[in-house]
Amino acid sequence: MKPDLDRVWIGVAAEVWHRPPGRTERALAALLRSPGLARALLTTPSLLLPWLIASIGVLASAALAELATGTPLVPLLAPALAAAGIAYAYGPGVDPAYELTQSMPVSDRMVLMVRFPAVFGTNALLGLIASAASAHAASITFGWLIPMATVSALALAVATVARSPAAGVAAGLGGWCITVLSARAATGRFDAAVARPVLILPYLLVALACGAVVMISTATPPSPKRGWQ
Repeated sequence: MKPDLDRVWIGVAAEVWHRPPGRTERALAALLRSPGLARALLTTPSLLLPWLIASIGVLASAALAELATGTPLVPLLAPALAAAGIAYAYGPGVDPAYELTQSMPVSDRMVLMVRFPAVFGTNALLGLIASAASAHAASITFGWLIPMATVSALALAVATVARSPAAGVAAGLGGWCITVLSARAATGRFDAAVARPVLILPYLLVALACGAVVMISTATPPSPKRGWQ
């Protein structure tokens, strides 16, 4: 006898959505006009407490090491952390809300467009706080924001095309390491990748190209979905 898949799905969805929305989730649902998007945003892997604690620990350690050695570690690590966080904001296997996003009558692009600024903004804020406590705050506090956007866009583009967060992380971290080492070899400065104004235009062009890849790869209309709007 053929199983009643609709009944099975209703049971799965009920189990997944059993947690009642809290005050923050209700506020986000009103802002986004979608309880499903609010739940997907609050279950973003790189916005969960363990990930945030790990990110804070890495940046705090980098800030302390920077004060001790004078090497600008915070502006070099912040883009890498953001790239990993952005890549893990998408894809099956690591995202506890991935199946939820497939059950909502909204596109994958919409989920990404909600998660991307949230993850990027959180990492940017953490990086700014760490930079403010470092020895190089006056000179390159904001210099790494554009490279962060570029590396994050690269990681997201690869993750969406390959449908693999791990591939996105590898591309983002690999691309950033190559950029930092190349700038270091050309100038002799560790912070050249974030401190040279001549790199701003190339960073912006790469970010725009990666953004176009993300938009194209998520342009396919979603299949019919059941669940929350």
